[in-house]
Amino acid sequence: MSEPTPPTSPVATPEPARTPRPRRRGWAAVVHWFGMGCLMLASGIAGYVGWLLWGTGIETAQAQERLRTGFVAHDARPPADVRAVTIGDAYAQILIPEIGLNFMVVQGTGHEALKEGPGHYPDTADPWDERGRVGIAGHRTTYLHPFFKLDELKPGDRITLRTEYGIYRYAVSRVFVIPEEGSGRVLAQTDAPSLVLTTCHPVYASYDRLIVTARRI
Repeated sequence: MSEPTPPTSPVATPEPARTPRPRRRGWAAVVHWFGMGCLMLASGIAGYVGWLLWGTGIETAQAQERLRTGFVAHDARPPADVRAVTIGDAYAQILIPEIGLNFMVVQGTGHEALKEGPGHYPDTADPWDERGRVGIAGHRTTYLHPFFKLDELKPGDRITLRTEYGIYRYAVSRVFVIPEEGSGRVLAQTDAPSLVLTTCHPVYASYDRLIVTARRI
């Protein structure tokens, strides 16, 4: 009797070679960190803009309190020997009821002076002069944006300047916009006592100037 044939071991079928997947981990990391960088940059820009629009007002509010301290306006004729106001000192108080403006004006229009409030151009006339144009500049968007609503003024609206040498009232005569280049001509002196207010235009930009002129009444 023949011996049984031992069972044959099954032959293992080789698995097909797997196609390697493309490595995306490196690109994913690049995209991830690029996105994080963009978010951080956006947050930084937003914080900086927020500080410019609102944070700078803290500094100006403190300066306004300092300028009001000890300032007294007198509704009387100025003396013959009016002393010149020192750069950085309180020059006047400006009131424009139509736009709710009540600010102390500082002497000077340099960068540091305008941080404290509207500034008087030292080379222009004083309110108590019998002729000439008083020039005052102010920020429109930062440092408490004192001149933000200046464009809402209309001919006939009243502006008051309270000073140590008298209280002077003006009526708006014109509101207009001109290019920044050559805008200094609005500071030209006039035969009759007058006032000019200047600020940037449009809002959040500075390539034009918004101008308000007024005559003393």
